Amino acid sequence: MTASALRAAALGCALTLLAATGPPRAVADGDKEDKKVDLQVGDPAPAFEARDDQGRSWNSAEHVGKKYLVIYFYPGDFTPGCTAQAKAFRDNMNKLADQGVEVIGVSGDSADTHLLFKKAQMLDFTLLADEEGSIARKFGVPVGPGGTVKTKDADGKELVLKRELTAARWTFVIGKDGKVLLKNTKVVPAQDSKKVAEFIENLGKK
Repeated sequence: MTASALRAAALGCALTLLAATGPPRAVADGDKEDKKVDLQVGDPAPAFEARDDQGRSWNSAEHVGKKYLVIYFYPGDFTPGCTAQAKAFRDNMNKLADQGVEVIGVSGDSADTHLLFKKAQMLDFTLLADEEGSIARKFGVPVGPGGTVKTKDADGKELVLKRELTAARWTFVIGKDGKVLLKNTKVVPAQDSKKVAEFIENLGKK
């Protein structure tokens, strides 16, 4: 077979293959989506950065390894269950601090809303703004639509607050080695801080 005949045959094969498979498919946006995270006890905790209730940058890398780190995700500021949960952590902070624990609350609220909530409830721990849900997704925490809540600030002024998304109420304890020690997906708001304190206390007995 001559060279020209070989080239013609190769071209014919290529055209047949193209007709059978179609042109190369562009990657759809859905194909780029990250797979759902299933973080488990013993896994390294994901690194993240966010704005705190003072509008400052908060980087997990600067906190992991120094203390036990409690990261609790909650639906939103000024809602009944979330208020009860936050107040319980506030009331237990002395015991938790004595156990070498740092507490961080995370929700889809803005830093400004966090500041209002922190002042209204006199909270003595940090709240992080996760307005796009990126931190929640890194931890595998389900997120849903946001909402609106009517409330009052520390001075009694009426407020209408909106959030773009709502995270599920999950709590994690991160060890000094950066690994997940506890994952609680069935949190009872008013009992969360007590459960965390008992868990840390039991760690010291092992």
